[in-house]
Amino acid sequence: MAAERPGASVLGLAEAERVAYELLVERSPATVEELERGWTRPESLTEVLARLEERSLASTVAGTPPRLRAQSPRVAFDGVLAEYEEALEHARRHVAVLETAYQARPAAPDSSVVELVTGQRVVRQRLARILAGARERVDCLAKPPALVEGTGTRAGLVCRTVYDQAAIEHPGALAGVARRIEEGELARVLPDLPVSLVVADGRLAVLPLRRDPGAPDAIMVVHPSALLDALGTLFEGLWRRALPLHPSAHAEPEGVRPAVDRTRLVTLLLSGLTDESIAHQLGLSHRTVQRRVATLMAELGAHTRFQAGVRAALLITRPGS
Repeated sequence: MAAERPGASVLGLAEAERVAYELLVERSPATVEELERGWTRPESLTEVLARLEERSLASTVAGTPPRLRAQSPRVAFDGVLAEYEEALEHARRHVAVLETAYQARPAAPDSSVVELVTGQRVVRQRLARILAGARERVDCLAKPPALVEGTGTRAGLVCRTVYDQAAIEHPGALAGVARRIEEGELARVLPDLPVSLVVADGRLAVLPLRRDPGAPDAIMVVHPSALLDALGTLFEGLWRRALPLHPSAHAEPEGVRPAVDRTRLVTLLLSGLTDESIAHQLGLSHRTVQRRVATLMAELGAHTRFQAGVRAALLITRPGS
């Protein structure tokens, strides 16, 4: 136990005091002579033990010969740890204030418009800071592999996401989208997005540097500039063209379920998903979906799947329908 440990200074102990206290914890209660057998440091053990008693880390137990007992570590150091936790929380809040000021600062004339960030861990941290620093709006184009999984909706923050069709095709994907919609996300879908993109408060944009599958290990952070304005315009144009997503991820009461399934079927048809993908999302067989699509087309006099989706959507949105 004689090896030096950085925690000793954090707890306010000199190294000799740390060794003596740990020795006492192991052998307590013990006489000075018993403790001497395990003492290998050059300092006087008697003097070190006296300092521990002064700090209420040890106490003398009456008897012949007198013995020393260690104070409970939790009781001894709870106050110190509480002070460090409070200081750490103050530091975190101060860093958050500094980050907000950093993100809000106007770009200097000679500053770089594009910041390159590399390394998966660093990329994750940078994205998390950008999302946490957003105060009004986060806009996202979710094209696989997406930059972020959800935009972290919270009170006062508007989150808009346009999903690439491929992002909602695999089984269970729509349930995740439904959960985020319930949390407040505004979601739409397009057949094929040009790029993954995150725009925070119109002040910062993030693009992947490479098209590799998997989590991005390199991103471009675009600061206020004509390029940032162009990316914001790109998002707004795609948002206007995209079809709203209103999937329900939860079971409905008996008697309501058929209408809900029909609404979800229409939404998925408008999203451009194949019958097989729709079957996965609705938990139905491929043949059942084909039959329902055919029935819907016949009822509406539609010649194409998309036409059926549009006509059904118009009927669903009419009052009293």
